[in-house]
Amino acid sequence: MMVREVATIGLGANLGDPVDQIERAVEAIDSLPLCQVRAVSGLYANPPIGPQDQPDYVNAVAEIETALAPEALLRALKGLESAAGRSYTRHWGERMLDLDILAFGDRRIDTAELTVPHPEIARRHFVLAPWLEIRPDARLPDGTALAGWLEAVADHPLRFLRAMRWQRRADEPRATSAASRRPDAPRHPRTTPTRRSS
Repeated sequence: MMVREVATIGLGANLGDPVDQIERAVEAIDSLPLCQVRAVSGLYANPPIGPQDQPDYVNAVAEIETALAPEALLRALKGLESAAGRSYTRHWGERMLDLDILAFGDRRIDTAELTVPHPEIARRHFVLAPWLEIRPDARLPDGTALAGWLEAVADHPLRFLRAMRWQRRADEPRATSAASRRPDAPRHPRTTPTRRSS
């Protein structure tokens, strides 16, 4: 019997049409072999954390169910980045599409290619807020609650843009048709920042 695990994916883009890039990426992830999107957050805008001479980022988080091994999922996501036109220029530089595995079930992975859970989760408001939006009780494999980190990054500029076409919280049943993917799905009230970037 094929074992399926839950993985959490961070999505980001700041070139081209970032909103469209991310929404297309969600569809593409759901189309990957042995992968199924379970929940997707809304879209959030934030200033770049690297060089400041680049556009603001748009970010989101998706929760998927997959029978792929972590390394196979990573390769598949890198393939989607390449298909979207991503090229590597500079560290923390501009991205057509950036897809990161934030967590993979209860696994802890530390290889040259992949570190899970992602080591920067606690310092990234644009990861914590959308993740908690779809999974308010999210915890890391060691039991650490993500909600406990939110206050420490609350002063990092983050602006909620809108719900995605595919928006669905992780505790809601999977949509049976595209028509049931409501764009006005409720958001978790603690993770809907109104601060605008300066």
